[in-house]
Amino acid sequence: MHDLNGKRVAILATHGFEQSELEVPLQKLREAGATVEVVSPESGEIKGWDKKDWGRAVPVDRALDGASEADYDALVLPGGQMNPDTLRANETAVNFVKSFWNAKKPIGAICHGPWLLVEAGIAEGRRMTSYGSIKTDVINAGGLWEDSEVVTDQGLVTSRKPDDLPAFCAKVAEEIAEGKHERRAG
Repeated sequence: MHDLNGKRVAILATHGFEQSELEVPLQKLREAGATVEVVSPESGEIKGWDKKDWGRAVPVDRALDGASEADYDALVLPGGQMNPDTLRANETAVNFVKSFWNAKKPIGAICHGPWLLVEAGIAEGRRMTSYGSIKTDVINAGGLWEDSEVVTDQGLVTSRKPDDLPAFCAKVAEEIAEGKHERRAG
């Protein structure tokens, strides 16, 4: 994994995030030297969803209302069904995601996390993947969906499911190490 010392990463999540899709990138990016903060509209802690039932709570490091893209080098969007569905209805969360894209900073989204990319208008014209059940949503938003463990397009890293986490974490770390990305119009 790339050396991420001095890099700062936000993980945007709320209750119902897929347990491994938040915890594994959090651990792997920290092990690579990055400062990683869980950003949430909730305060205190948020509770994960671990396969078929509620999982462990994770502390929230920063309130979404007090977070700014300028404080971070990259953004990670874990999946789970409830988490991104709740966040995509939150205007502040959607604007937070858009701000990373507009600043040409890497964004990683796994599983249902690409719902936030769709809501933020980022999916159009981008090669990406997602959990199979939201494939049609991605395609309807203009995304170029493919069934691969990790897909990267101009600093946008997407993966399908928890089994893809090793490839997802490695590619997100690589994109963070490279920094800002040139973006062409859709």
